[in-house]
Amino acid sequence: MKIYFAGSIVGGRENAQIYAQIVEYLLAKGHEVPSAHVARPDVLHWEKKNPPSLVYERDIGWVRESEVMIAEVSTPSMGVGYEIATALHLGKPVLCLYRQDSTVSKMILGNTEPNIGVKAYNTPEELLSLIDGFLSGLSNQDLVNSR
Repeated sequence: MKIYFAGSIVGGRENAQIYAQIVEYLLAKGHEVPSAHVARPDVLHWEKKNPPSLVYERDIGWVRESEVMIAEVSTPSMGVGYEIATALHLGKPVLCLYRQDSTVSKMILGNTEPNIGVKAYNTPEELLSLIDGFLSGLSNQDLVNSR
């Protein structure tokens, strides 16, 4: 499955280790993650070279091509919020994950769109279990509708 992963880059990198854990887990399960670079420790340096128009076109293209989105939203990010809204607008199933002790935007927590799930986690094991539950809960119809 092609999964778009979203996590804060410019807004802060305090969850980069969690991002890496998520991306590594998805790749190990055989999924394609076009946005895997978000988990790289040097992503700020890497992205600095790219003009904003390239980043926008590339990332929105990846959202369009992906079947689902998984976003780690513990660190507020306007870009991640934009990507989530785009995925929902396109009918993609979205899972937003956040550390239980985080302050998460009420725009995410209060979202009643049918294709979004917002889940808190306390441990890495719980985080991965939430991802497994989301992916196994997708029906073929969900995936057909997201294309």
